[in-house]
Amino acid sequence: MEARATAKMIRIAPRKVRLVVDLVRGKQVQEALAILEYTNKNASPAVSKVVKSAAANAVNNQMMDADKLYIKEIYVDEGPTLKRYTTKAKGSGAQILKRTSHITCVVAER
Repeated sequence: MEARATAKMIRIAPRKVRLVVDLVRGKQVQEALAILEYTNKNASPAVSKVVKSAAANAVNNQMMDADKLYIKEIYVDEGPTLKRYTTKAKGSGAQILKRTSHITCVVAER
């Protein structure tokens, strides 16, 4: 059995979130939350929130034991990109891409 949680439209580029997600993949939930608490990246609170939500779903909906949970899968997909424009030299413009992320976490019992 497994439980999952998803956070969509997180306003951080997927490339930056993947750096944080790679730190906790395959770890016990308690250990992963401890790692995320002391990771100095902007994506850490968002990833931590998704891991906590997946663990809560496992305990409350699937009746799993909280101490035996580990992160089976965690991945980041690219969400829609917000396109903005800024002015450049000689009256031209340049596009600014504000990227978003979808974070998915799957936890299971060991």
